[in-house]
Amino acid sequence: MTDAIDRRRFIKTGVTTALGAAVTSQLPACSGTVTLPSGTGAERVYHGGNIVTMDDGHRHVEAVAIAGGKILAAGSLDEVMQTRTGATEVIDLRGKTLMPSFIDSHGHFMNAPQIVRWANVSGPPVGPVTRIADFVPILQAHVKQQGLKRGDWIIGYGYDRSNLAEGRELLASELDPAFPDNPVMLIHSSNHGAVLNSAAFAKVGYSEQTKTPPGGVINRVPGTQKPAGFIMETAFLPIFANMPQPSETELLDTLDAAQQIYARAGVTTCSEGATHAKDLKFLRKGADEGRLYLDIVSLPLILEVPALIREYAPDFKGGPMDLPDEAPKAFGSYRNRLKLQGVKAPTDGSPQGKTAFWTQPLLTPGPGGETNWRGQPLFPPEVVNKALKAVFDKGIQVFTHANGDAAIDMIIDAARLAGVRADQDRRTVIIHSQCMRPDQLPKYAELGFSPSFFTMHTFFWGEEHTANLGPERAAFISPMKSAIAQGLVCSNHTDFSVCPMDPMRVMWSAVTRRSRAGTVIGPDERIDRWESLKALTINAAWQIREEDRKGTLTPGKLADLVILDSDPLTVETDKILDIQVVETLKEGKSVYRRTAA
Repeated sequence: MTDAIDRRRFIKTGVTTALGAAVTSQLPACSGTVTLPSGTGAERVYHGGNIVTMDDGHRHVEAVAIAGGKILAAGSLDEVMQTRTGATEVIDLRGKTLMPSFIDSHGHFMNAPQIVRWANVSGPPVGPVTRIADFVPILQAHVKQQGLKRGDWIIGYGYDRSNLAEGRELLASELDPAFPDNPVMLIHSSNHGAVLNSAAFAKVGYSEQTKTPPGGVINRVPGTQKPAGFIMETAFLPIFANMPQPSETELLDTLDAAQQIYARAGVTTCSEGATHAKDLKFLRKGADEGRLYLDIVSLPLILEVPALIREYAPDFKGGPMDLPDEAPKAFGSYRNRLKLQGVKAPTDGSPQGKTAFWTQPLLTPGPGGETNWRGQPLFPPEVVNKALKAVFDKGIQVFTHANGDAAIDMIIDAARLAGVRADQDRRTVIIHSQCMRPDQLPKYAELGFSPSFFTMHTFFWGEEHTANLGPERAAFISPMKSAIAQGLVCSNHTDFSVCPMDPMRVMWSAVTRRSRAGTVIGPDERIDRWESLKALTINAAWQIREEDRKGTLTPGKLADLVILDSDPLTVETDKILDIQVVETLKEGKSVYRRTAA
């Protein structure tokens, strides 16, 4: 372990008893304390570094005390040390930064147990792929490393045409010679599509006779109906939902490695942002076996609601999209670190994959070469309206996926038809809210919508969006500054595994909005560092109704903490990307500690 932090326990002396007796049931009300049983005090006190509270009214303190998994006191060193007993461990941060741990406001936790077994076919800085010739050797090395045999699936993640020097989609025919007997699936960086080889198409039953489903994309070999390799949305989602899985035991055994992806990044609350019924069953089993040490917030996918109802409310006699009266009771409370928070409703696809739904056409051809392409919704408005009304009527929190402005219009219309208003405090979260129009922000305020933005798009796909949308529309992608000016509570996310679990890169992207090529995408939407950190802490906690438990260093809240080797509020802007997590604590217990190099 690094020696960057000095951990020492105060030596017990003859005054220990007197100190213990001095800690009464009501601790001194300095910057803030909580009530403890008589004779108890701080288990640990942190001082000697930059302690960032994420509290607007009191941004920095000299020291923090924790006890019983919660923050006991935060304030001046003299005040906080009044909570000390002879058993208190006093930790000198030695200039490091202590702050609330990060909250993953939107991502896909169920990808984490898989990624440890998948090939990384991402482009820089996440992976090594820059050209089509890179795929085969990377996959061959993966086959050898994983010990895959003939007939086994070969799965990669992070595939994206925008990383390729050729500027086109990979073809099945370019994978077939190296892998004639293994189905290959390279999942698109958006998680909304994939490239399959011929063996994979045969395995899933796709052929020349397969029709493209509504809302889907199947690229074809020119002059034929043969699938060329790339598929998206409703043509891909059924495959993804039923993709080959390791055994339950194998998956359960990867839960530690999966959680460490988050803990290494300083994240202690994880999002499973579109949970299938089978994945929820798996997560419940992992939770009930005590395998979770981080909190996981699950959003059952609205498409899976019938299956979930059949399993968890077998006596329910309603229709296929109805919700039983007792359904709201299943939401909002943790059980062994797993919580159902709301229902996830997708409405469109991916902007970089050109399957989002816009009001104005793109300046470039669609994913299948279409002209005047505006994308398309996953479901018609009447289906969205009915489904969301059922969830709104039961008082269950709604989380929707909407990237294009036309998809956002659909959600606005559905909420208005359901009678939703801001004063109802429903906290409807519009995940991504990417390609917004300025006139939609006041409507968010009217309806009480809260956007979870995705500013890393400005880095990873800035040039792509500018080419597709034009400079003016691209500049308003994830408009955080304008949203904050409207009084909206905004979070910011990675959409893991679309982008790496890297809160510092999320923060940097919100502050700079700089693309890979160095272009600033929407300079007027850059926000300051404080607001960018709030989007990763207290604002993210508010969206899942946990602002009273997480997100600031406030006495009484959980001691979910992260120690960083530098202060993200003061380092040189581009050095934000170099900040490392020294230690992550969940309710006062260390769940990750960096070892010395």
